[in-house]
Formats: sequence, C-alpha cells, structure tokens
Amino acid sequence: MTGRGPARSGRSGAGRPRRTSAPSAPRATAPGVDARRLAAEALERIADGGAYANLVVPPMLERSALERRDRAFVTELVYGATRMRRACDWLVDRFLPDPERIDPTARAWLRLGAFQLAFLDTPPHAAVGATVEAAPRKLKGLLNAVLRKVSTGLPVTWPDDATRWSQPEWIVDVLTADLGPEQARLSLEAMNRAAPVTARADGYVQDLASQWVADAVAAVPGERVLDVCAAPGGKATALAATGAHVVAADARPSRIGLVAANAARLGPAASTLSCLVADGTAPALRPASFDKVLLDAPCSGLGALRRRPDARWRIGRSDVEVLAALQRRLVDASLQLVRPGGELVYSVCTLTNAESEGIDDHLAEHHPGLEVLAPPGDPWVPLGRGARLLPHRADTDGMYLLRVRRPG
Repeated sequence: MTGRGPARSGRSGAGRPRRTSAPSAPRATAPGVDARRLAAEALERIADGGAYANLVVPPMLERSALERRDRAFVTELVYGATRMRRACDWLVDRFLPDPERIDPTARAWLRLGAFQLAFLDTPPHAAVGATVEAAPRKLKGLLNAVLRKVSTGLPVTWPDDATRWSQPEWIVDVLTADLGPEQARLSLEAMNRAAPVTARADGYVQDLASQWVADAVAAVPGERVLDVCAAPGGKATALAATGAHVVAADARPSRIGLVAANAARLGPAASTLSCLVADGTAPALRPASFDKVLLDAPCSGLGALRRRPDARWRIGRSDVEVLAALQRRLVDASLQLVRPGGELVYSVCTLTNAESEGIDDHLAEHHPGLEVLAPPGDPWVPLGRGARLLPHRADTDGMYLLRVRRPG
C-alpha cells in the first residue's frame, strides 16, 4: 500500500490517525477566458477559412452562453485583432524562429494576445495570463514565451507606416497619392478605431455618412425613386420613410431578401418600398421613369474599413479599376432611368480618385448635358464637381457623392 488515495473505511480507526488534507478549492478561472476562446476560434475562421467577420461573429455569440459584457469583449477582440492583423504579426514574428510555419490556430492565438497587449491597453499580466490559460494545452508554452517578450518590448518603433497602420502597402500608397500624406494618415488612423453606433429616428442603425447620402437624394412624398444597388436596404428604407415610392433593386436575390427583411422590421415607415431583383447595368425598367435615382455603387470600400475589419485583407489594387469600370456601366444605365429634369445621386463609400473623380470625368465626357447640383457642405470637402467625406472629419465612414440633373 503506498498511502496514495483515500483511506478505506474498514481501516480508518486502526493505529495512528492518518493526516488528511482539506479538499482543494477549484482553481479560479481568469475573467474572460471563455470569451478569448471564442474570439480565437473566430479569428482562425476569418483568417484561415475566409469567413467574414460580420457574418461569423453574431451566430457564434448567439450559440454561446456568454454574458453581455463578454459578448462585447469577443466582438472587440475579433474586430480589433482582424483589423490590426499585420501589426500584430510583426510584433510576434520577431520572437518566432520560423514565422512562416506557424499553424493557423497558433497564429490566431498569437494575434489575440498581441492585440490585447499593444492596442487594448490590457495589463500585461492579464493579457498574457488569461490568454495562456484559455489557449489549448499544446500552445501554452509558445504563447507564454512569445507574449511575455512582446509585453516587455512595448512601445515599439514600427518598421514602416503600412505596418504601423496595419494596412497592405498598396492601400497606403493609393490613399497617399489620392488624398495627400496628411489626410491619408488621418483617414487611416481614424479607420483603425471602432465605429460608433448611430441610429436613425426609426431605430435603424446606420452610419451618419450613409444617412447624409440618403438625405442628399432629397426625396419628397409621391416621388418615384429608384435605389439601384439597394442591399442591405438602409438608404432605401430611409428614402421610403419620406413618403416617396421607392423601388429597391439589387442584382442578387439573397441580397434583395435583406432589403425586404429590413423594410419589414421598420413596418409602416417603409410601406412605400417595393423590392426588385435587377442587374443595375441592364435593368428591366422603363427608361426615364423615375424622378430620382440613387446609385450607391459597389466599390472598394476603402472609406468604411473600420466597419469591415477584414476588408483590407480581401481587396487588391487591381480590384479598384475593375470596380471603377463597373461603376461607369452602372452610372450610364442609371442615367437612362431618370426622367428629363430628374436627378441622379452617385455615391460610394471609398476614397479613391478612380471611383470618385474618375466617375465624374466619365460623366463629363459621355454625358456633357447634365446639370451638376451643389454638393453638400462641411464636413464634406469639395472634390471636382462632387464632394468627399473623410473619416476623421466627423467620425463617419468615408464617402464620395455627386448629384446631377438631366436636362428638362
């Protein structure tokens, strides 16, 4: 008999009493451990599985038993670590012998820890301790070693601006060329911060910049208004709330379903809205049949990077020209649907010249008879005949807007 294990009842009273220790209390779990596990799983699915952050996180949270505060923490971790992926990788790769061979699970946990240390102001003992505790057993040693080195080396001198802003170099290059170095810096820094939540009077959550675009259409009761690329329906429902008769079109049935769902949630406020599946480059609609047409065109989204944390890693430089070509086709087709004397509003949530001034140049060359309407004022900044909204000027998404009127 070795003495290990509990004394058997038949021998407990014989001889010298055995010393027994009090049962040990369960080891306390550090706060946020479950939240970190969920966040790491989401990060791996986004980076390695190609999932979209805004699509993968909500259902994961719904299935979890996390409390409200921890759910918000998960969102902050996933969006932040995805947004700052390049910077986080640079922070940890300095201490890895072979960074290229790190597997996706380890990479997700390293990003999670580095983000907390460098960008979330989490105390080092909490960031390292809770992350290591939450991680799979096989990664604990690696995480503990690397994250402790990261924590003792902060703050750092970044090797270049693209790493500091956690952006692909091409985005920094394009925005620097199109906005100038100072405005590009301010815009990129603003888009590394979480977006505030803004809601309309009807409760629909929508960025102020998008609300201002809908306002710029200036729809009035009884007007026929077309929203060419309407999904998910924020602007279309805002237009319908004015009393205008709105046709919300989109090329994909699944996306027009989002518009219908959003309209249904708003109830009577969107009762003048109808949905239509239609390719905006060749819509099956009667020419010159709308008083107003809003073309909120598909774009590179480089003005809305704070809301789409993974977008910067999905889009490439060549996509900008591809999208600009699509925008030219859309604007040509949309103009044909505006009645004489009616108006077209063109908008994109990006900051590139190719998708803003470039489209205006196309209109000027191919549709010279259009009357250009006054662009909105401050905080919009005049750009050619339209106006650009920079993310840092009013803490909104970045946008471009141009309003034109067909000759009567």
